[in-house]
Amino acid sequence: MATESFRRSEFPRRWFALFIVLTAMFMNQLDVTIVNVALPYIQRDLGAGISLQQWILAGFALAFALLLVTGGRLGDITGRKKVFLIGIAGFTAASALAGLAQSGEMMAAARVAQGVFAALMVPQVLSVIQVMFQPPERIKAMGLLGVVVPFASITGPVVGALLTAGPGWRWIFWVNVPIGVLAFSGAARLVPESKSDRPLRLDIPGVLLLGLASIMLMFPLVQGHELGWPAWTLVSMALSLPVFAVFGFHQFRREGSSPLVPPALFRNRSFVAGSVLMALVFSGIMSYLIVLVWDFQVAHGWSPLRMALTGLGWTIGLGLTASLAIRYGSVAGRRLIGLGLVIMAAGMAALILVLRHYGGATDSWQVFACLLVAGTGSGLVVPILVDLVLAGVPPRDAGAGSGVANATIQLGTAVGVAMVGAIFFGLVGTGPRDPAVWAGATWQTLIYNAGVFLVAVALVPLLPRRTRRHETPAGEGQPAGAP
Repeated sequence: MATESFRRSEFPRRWFALFIVLTAMFMNQLDVTIVNVALPYIQRDLGAGISLQQWILAGFALAFALLLVTGGRLGDITGRKKVFLIGIAGFTAASALAGLAQSGEMMAAARVAQGVFAALMVPQVLSVIQVMFQPPERIKAMGLLGVVVPFASITGPVVGALLTAGPGWRWIFWVNVPIGVLAFSGAARLVPESKSDRPLRLDIPGVLLLGLASIMLMFPLVQGHELGWPAWTLVSMALSLPVFAVFGFHQFRREGSSPLVPPALFRNRSFVAGSVLMALVFSGIMSYLIVLVWDFQVAHGWSPLRMALTGLGWTIGLGLTASLAIRYGSVAGRRLIGLGLVIMAAGMAALILVLRHYGGATDSWQVFACLLVAGTGSGLVVPILVDLVLAGVPPRDAGAGSGVANATIQLGTAVGVAMVGAIFFGLVGTGPRDPAVWAGATWQTLIYNAGVFLVAVALVPLLPRRTRRHETPAGEGQPAGAP
């Protein structure tokens, strides 16, 4: 079996290193959602149209998704610490440029640059965890990661609101600068260097095929409404599916010759099912809030702080149940995920009913209560889902495996933002802003979010019954992800 150039037992400061890499992960994930409540102010000051607003959100996620697998593989080849440091430095610089943006196009470009460097930084986090920690410590480290990611995602709007109401929206980007400098300094001192001992090469054709397929899908989704849905947008989305299939065929042909995505990952039932499930779940989680922002903040005049505090219902709900998922995941992981998804769908369905009944007169506490319910469901799902998906990935493919898992999440995020944008603005039309029309479009759009949670429930039986309290070291004996 291939060995790692870095031995876990040789690094006693792994928990300090974990704190550093989780700080970087928190900074990145915070930036995914921190823009939401500030978007109307960014649009007003920079004159960004509807499609540019979506690109400010989806452009980050799309660039992130396109290069995550490549970023993970680069870490495996050239050194994970080295690529991690490049990612932090670039992400910090791109954040500073976003804060200096003078136009919608400049802002969208800076957000894409953030996504590019985040794609270098984030895969190394999961790779370093898999390399540094042996079971049962690894599951504790993964549990912390599973809490940090959703916590950062859903507290982002609160931080964004406070900064927007205080020094101004540009500070939602500039705040990354001191955090990035501290994370870079800490990583340079504490994070160990590691890479695969196998002779790996970067799969350039694979990178191009994956990028082409993703752009063919995402560009029409984001631009279609503003362009009037010409025929080429529908053709492009339809043709993206065979291009994805060609990418998969290419990966199997390169097996044994450093494919971008090791085909062994897709022979693992739990990895495939879990990846699709994560794409669906994060498609719903990461897009519902922007719909509420468009309705309550843009059409009905809610302040950023009111919107953010209302959205805290999800965060509080997640906090109430996340520890239960981590504690009992090794006993009833699959059942917890199934239950959590049903609760998430129920909370979103309740929100739809409330919005349909009260419309623009809906009060904050009503939205808060519905999000609280949905959030308790997400607390049962998110902290242990990543562990289930990556359980069977051996350390030698840690970068590629984590890259695929994260790319799945981010592509799901980008598709979710694009889908709700297409649905919402398709419903409100191009006429003058009518609060009543926007209120109706909101509850109808949120049917998408409730729907993806319910569809994800159908995949739960394909997951392992539980997370593993004690894993067989990857690569030895039975795969760690086997049910």
